[in-house]
Amino acid sequence: MSERRKFIKKSLLGSALLVPGVSTAFAGIQKNQLIAEKPLILSTWNHGLPANAAAIAKLKETGSILDAVETGVKDTELDLSNLSVGLQGLPDREGITTLDASIMTGDGSCGSVAFVRQVKHPISLARAVMEKTPHVMLAGEGARQFAIAEGFPIEKEELSPKAKEAYEKWKITSKYKPVINIENHDTIGMIGMDKDGNLAGSCTTSGLAYKMHGRVGDSPIIGAGLYVDNEVGAATATGLGESIIRVCGSFLIVELMRQGRSPQEACEEAVKRLISKNKNIKDIQAGFLAMNKEGQIGAYAVHPGFNFAQGTLGSNVMVDSKSHF
Repeated sequence: MSERRKFIKKSLLGSALLVPGVSTAFAGIQKNQLIAEKPLILSTWNHGLPANAAAIAKLKETGSILDAVETGVKDTELDLSNLSVGLQGLPDREGITTLDASIMTGDGSCGSVAFVRQVKHPISLARAVMEKTPHVMLAGEGARQFAIAEGFPIEKEELSPKAKEAYEKWKITSKYKPVINIENHDTIGMIGMDKDGNLAGSCTTSGLAYKMHGRVGDSPIIGAGLYVDNEVGAATATGLGESIIRVCGSFLIVELMRQGRSPQEACEEAVKRLISKNKNIKDIQAGFLAMNKEGQIGAYAVHPGFNFAQGTLGSNVMVDSKSHF
């Protein structure tokens, strides 16, 4: 983006914040909003509200945006009413709950775990991979053994009551068909910016219900479910993981922002690319959430129904995303 474009954009956005009666924190929320107040936390779906609250509280305590995005999604990993994140999530077709998670900071540091069992907080295990190993991703039994070595409690392998009831009903027919905006609420993705503009993100899930044993979605794949770059911005994804992996959705959005697209424009382009690369799009929901270094945000989905939580030190609200269809 030329210096002239940057100057014009900032001038226009700054003027909008001076209009009487327009909130400086939430003006033009669907119009590439400039957030006057930092820090800023964005997270996917309704469970983002309590997650944002936990993230902001942690940020006030430690001042670390990395601590904040880890703590925020840990809240969701413990939510027994949530059947798409954490050990209480719906199992695969073998009746086993397996978890995926990733975490990343703006300097390129990242870690993830995939197909991991019996670990209550896979996001914290992903952070341990980032900080304590030379690797980016550990999977399956290797991830579980690393958790044991690092002193993570290993939980008893059993389905939560709600997940067990749902699984028993599913076994009657044992058929799998994605239901958009129901089964595909399969992730919490969170991206955050501290008062100094430093970025971090996290993503955690129990994956699609009744998936094939061993299936891994986009959430633990850096560049698909999550990508963060302090020079540009951050993005996260939710929905049918296979569709997101095919377009490296989160990396694509950050690179489009690097080329001068706003977060909203970048999210819309990512959805268009996703639609072009996936068949039976009527059965596929996917949504993207992004912020850039200037404090603008973007959100866009394939179908209506995607929403996200937007939090600052003084407010925490749900916002409905626009969609292609």
